[in-house]
Amino acid sequence: MQVSKVNALDYEEFIEVFGNVIEHCPLCAAAVWKHRPFSDVRHLHEEICRFIDDLPVAGREGILRCHPDLAGRLARAGQLTKESKREQEAAGVTSLTPEESQRLDSMNHSYREKFGFPFVICARRNKKEAILEGLRTRLNNSLEAEVEKGIMEVKNICYLRLLDLVDHEGVESRL
Repeated sequence: MQVSKVNALDYEEFIEVFGNVIEHCPLCAAAVWKHRPFSDVRHLHEEICRFIDDLPVAGREGILRCHPDLAGRLARAGQLTKESKREQEAAGVTSLTPEESQRLDSMNHSYREKFGFPFVICARRNKKEAILEGLRTRLNNSLEAEVEKGIMEVKNICYLRLLDLVDHEGVESRL
């Protein structure tokens, strides 16, 4: 979609198209619609990031809670969003060995118990080995560090999802 078409979307259409660029959080799209016109996809991303950054810590933690566990219960039940399903498949976490699956489930549980939200990583920019190692390493972080790291990963996921939706010719595909 051309950015001119993005800018022409009414509120409901905008939410329908961009409501899941932040997983299960259409509020983010709703909050940035008023900032139209966007000059390009990067500008749209910057507005979403600004909205997230302006949230209190509890709001940022809430955004993290909207994400599913990697290869978790929702994935096994076939209940992921189409975006999450594609991202987890690309990272290889949907084809884990039984041992890897057990290890991931155990670490996901430990992570959620410690921090109160699921481990979030940009699966499209990682493979299962890096994800498992990242989870193991990040379990040692403080809550503050994990909120910051998790939100950074949410922003990366968002940017890639925006690139899937909006023409980005001439715009850097990496943040």
